[in-house]
Amino acid sequence: MKYLIVGLGNPGGEYENTRHNIGFKVLNGLLNNDDKFTNCKYGSLFELNYKSRKLLLLKPDTFMNLSGKAVNYWLQKEKIAIENLLVVTDDLSLNFSSLRLRSKGSDGGHNGLKNINDLLQTNKYPRLRIGIGNEFSQGRQTDYVLGNWSESESSGLQQLINDSCEVIKSFCSIGIDYTMSNLNRNK
Repeated sequence: MKYLIVGLGNPGGEYENTRHNIGFKVLNGLLNNDDKFTNCKYGSLFELNYKSRKLLLLKPDTFMNLSGKAVNYWLQKEKIAIENLLVVTDDLSLNFSSLRLRSKGSDGGHNGLKNINDLLQTNKYPRLRIGIGNEFSQGRQTDYVLGNWSESESSGLQQLINDSCEVIKSFCSIGIDYTMSNLNRNK
């Protein structure tokens, strides 16, 4: 069975440690220290084998607001069913370190999800939303999501990445329904 796991973020060193790039950080967390992503069409890709499943880890290089281009291309190229797609992204409406796994949903004002919805012509695909909080002044949302993690957030970031990786592994091995149930039970 084949899965496409897409971590949303922006390419480039200036975005590496920003809140908006949590999707990239989580995918990096699934790799061993010596594993490397390979540059490919519309992003960087790594093939991971996990419990007899093939996980294609994709970090789009199309910038956040055009993520749908990469997602659509790789779903079609690899002939992956949409229910085996998992988009990993930041979420302002969730407290820092909260995780929410859903099989469908609105874009919630997230431009990356909006573009994916538009290009896939559906919002019925799994997504893992990672809470980054909303500690910003009115009108400063862009600065916040493109800002670096605070000192207090940085201390909990590795655990958040580890927890997110476990959700991804569970999604691929026991499915979304059981994973959602386990995630909700462990809150």
